[in-house]
Amino acid sequence: MIVEYKNVRLCHYNRTVLKDVNLVADKGEMIYLTGQVGSGKSTLLGSMYGEGEYAEGTAVVLGEDLALGKSSRLPALRRKLGIVHQELRLLPDRTIHDNLDFVLRATDWRNKAEREARIAEVLEWVGLEDVGNKFPHQLSGGQKQCICIARAVLNRPALILADEPTGQLDSENGERVMALLDEVRRQEQATVIVSTHNLQWPDFFPGTVYVCENEIIRKNN
Repeated sequence: MIVEYKNVRLCHYNRTVLKDVNLVADKGEMIYLTGQVGSGKSTLLGSMYGEGEYAEGTAVVLGEDLALGKSSRLPALRRKLGIVHQELRLLPDRTIHDNLDFVLRATDWRNKAEREARIAEVLEWVGLEDVGNKFPHQLSGGQKQCICIARAVLNRPALILADEPTGQLDSENGERVMALLDEVRRQEQATVIVSTHNLQWPDFFPGTVYVCENEIIRKNN
């Protein structure tokens, strides 16, 4: 089991955001978190990489019980995750190559030749092998989000968490981003969990859909 939440209550500044959360995610599964703004999608997604207040229940991600509050384990856990933020969060003063190299060096890739080979591999995979020497501001929104996905898969994570990855993109670029996430799910057997307002994505890229509403999360059958 990649993710397993049992009777979890998540809070924000002591206010309950979601309660009685029961969610499981298996290897290679695509999961969607849907719901209105403020319904708890991002809170739930963030809790999976250790951002959140657990009031009760059991929350296990990649074998780590996050509800126990063992903050010393978070760096090790996060190295096994791939995270795609809506806000992109690329380092503006570094080239695309150096943005990717920063992640590899931070996760203990010490061999420069291996880092260079992996950077070239992920840039080719997203179809942007010619942008390594460019800076983030020189790329379109769709290109930057594809780079964020390339960054997320650098370490071949078992779990990818994507928070509204297509929220700021047009339909063409949004579909391209979702296709990349679905491809890494299929090829690498990574589990992908996506929070989204776009209810069409499950039609194009099938998966399990959960709905967040009125402090409750339920599976959409």
